[in-house]
Amino acid sequence: MDEHLGGRSRLSNRKPYLLSGALDTGNCTIRFSNSRTGCLAYSHRMTEASSSASITIRPAASPDAAGITRVYQESAVYHAGLDAERYCIPDAEATMGRYREGRQHPPEAAGKAVTLVAETGGEIVGFVDIRLTHSPDPMHRQMLYCHIVEIAVSNHHQGQGLGAQLLAAAEGWGREQGAEFGSLEYLAANHRAARFYERLGYRPAHIMAIKRL
Repeated sequence: MDEHLGGRSRLSNRKPYLLSGALDTGNCTIRFSNSRTGCLAYSHRMTEASSSASITIRPAASPDAAGITRVYQESAVYHAGLDAERYCIPDAEATMGRYREGRQHPPEAAGKAVTLVAETGGEIVGFVDIRLTHSPDPMHRQMLYCHIVEIAVSNHHQGQGLGAQLLAAAEGWGREQGAEFGSLEYLAANHRAARFYERLGYRPAHIMAIKRL
């Protein structure tokens, strides 16, 4: 679940309610619409190192399923290489079917989840799945979390800041929904992901340990 650093949202042309205004992240400005029929997009500032193609980040639609699947499968290959005991490469057709039909988020997440895609030149080069959640632990305060379920960037477009842009867009969506914290998980062996998320302000909050029985 990362850039190699690394909801039930229906994949349709209907856009979720998004924050109005703009968020400056350094290399780009995230522009939000203030209506359910508006769009979420990035205006990317050009530098010598950046591509000439602009990046748009928007809610996913059913036709994006093939592009999302390609990026998802690349991420799966990477993670299987880090932990072959627990990770595998899922069937591409099954993955595509989930995103085409809006089944990537569970039914109980209806209205509380969204998938955003990063697009350039008509190509899907990254995506992020986001859900609003609460901690199931009764000892935890009842806070709303914006949970990053999956985030990945195409192999050929890494190192260009797309992961940070997708994460900023996800956080902006969560903030507008009233979330108090952003949350995510990453593989312990994925040191690149750890450095990436730490750089963007994330810190470990709990540790899951496993043991083969």
